[in-house]
Amino acid sequence: MVKDNGLEKLKAGEEILFSGYVYTARDQAHKKLVELIKGKKKLPLDLKNQIIYYCGPTKAPLDKIIGSCGPTTSSRMDKFVEPILKMGIAAMIGKGRRSKKVRELIKKYKCAYFVAPAGCGALLAKKVLSKKLVCFKELGPEAVYKLKVNAFPLIVAIDSRGSDLYKRLGE
Repeated sequence: MVKDNGLEKLKAGEEILFSGYVYTARDQAHKKLVELIKGKKKLPLDLKNQIIYYCGPTKAPLDKIIGSCGPTTSSRMDKFVEPILKMGIAAMIGKGRRSKKVRELIKKYKCAYFVAPAGCGALLAKKVLSKKLVCFKELGPEAVYKLKVNAFPLIVAIDSRGSDLYKRLGE
């Protein structure tokens, strides 16, 4: 799903089954990416129209592609969001609410924020068809991985117009 492929039509509260590619990135990977961006250095991946999944997958059992790969708390990435959005990402996936500033940035940059079912990392791992290390191997599970997923369950938490599911639910 990219910005030119229906993302802007989605509305907060909608449930989707996403099939395609996502890049995992947690706190330490975000920190490294933002340092590269601020230093005007070349990034190890093109973020334009990509989806970032706030996830640090566990080591894969011998007979599996990936270990548990549930979402992590998104608000920990809030301080890194603007430079990443400026690179053109289409969406973010995580769990939990986002700050007012991040909601405004999502609207400004016309992207989306999805939540994945928390506590279901083992189930979500079954939706991963392939995993490839992209960069920051030294970060272990917090390295950036490219995952090919099929029928990955997501809920639109903040749509590209800034409508927020959490605000609608009164939280």
